[in-house]
Amino acid sequence: MASSTSTRRVVLLCCGSFNPITNMHLRMFEIARDYLHRTGKYQVLGGIISPVNDAYGKKDLIESKHRLEMCRLALQTSDWITVDSWECEQNQWHPTMKVLTHHQKAALANYNACKGVQVRGVKRRRQDNDQCTGSQDINYGENNARTSQRLRGRYKPIQLTNMPTLTKTKRCVHSQVDVETTQDQSDSDLQVKLLCGADLLESFAVPGLWADQDVEDIVSKHGIVVITREGSNPQKFVYESDVLYRNSKNIQIVTEWIYNEISSTRIRRALSRNESIRYLVPESVIQYIKTNELYQKDSNKNKSQIFFCFSELLGCCCLCITILPVYKLWHGFVK
Repeated sequence: MASSTSTRRVVLLCCGSFNPITNMHLRMFEIARDYLHRTGKYQVLGGIISPVNDAYGKKDLIESKHRLEMCRLALQTSDWITVDSWECEQNQWHPTMKVLTHHQKAALANYNACKGVQVRGVKRRRQDNDQCTGSQDINYGENNARTSQRLRGRYKPIQLTNMPTLTKTKRCVHSQVDVETTQDQSDSDLQVKLLCGADLLESFAVPGLWADQDVEDIVSKHGIVVITREGSNPQKFVYESDVLYRNSKNIQIVTEWIYNEISSTRIRRALSRNESIRYLVPESVIQYIKTNELYQKDSNKNKSQIFFCFSELLGCCCLCITILPVYKLWHGFVK
């Protein structure tokens, strides 16, 4: 493990619905990175957004293809945060701990590949005599590769640029790595930490929502960076939880002094009421929502269909009015 005096390299992973992604999601990364750098103990190499699988079954959760694309659009202006499609492309929903495990090993493979270290269970592609300068694509391996045809070509492997700093990218990443065969990397100097809001931290106490062992593993093996929200008291919650208190050294609580209570739930509500969400969500995401008619209430969504049906009915009535006199004239003639 890295010594206490050395700087720990960190990748921030944010899991969630991103339904849709908002400016606050992006701000969380910036706030967390600033805080970790100020401590002098951490060097943040990159950030990853991992939208939840469709099989999670959350109410009002739209298809992952839309959520992934909105994240990709939102991150076009970021030079250090990527969106990863691995979680969305699995055959079933996976708990957060498994997603963390996957990204820990994928990020480590990424990092070690540039240092020339081969990680067991991970295949990588490099040209002969390549140096870790400039940029290069890393193939995380064929094992467990489930890239769907609808995403293939758009979401490509992460591109490394001037390592050891992680990549600058405007694309979605599909990180393929065999999480079952890769060696345990819990003692490496690169750690993927879970980035979340105080509400997610407090959800650890909801009965049946989290497996006890998963909570223990998340805080002990990875660590959490918690962004405070107005009205929350994460310090008190950590104190009252035996598991969290025992691992409190791995929990970084970051105070957000500029309160911004943007939430995806409120964004969806505003959209369903045909209210503006400008400056709350990236403009490119707003345009995507409009183009694909997302987050509309059934009544709004079906307006065009109702109008079409009404037009059809009106057309039939007009046709009947036109044909009836002709029919009567013809019927009288036949008689």
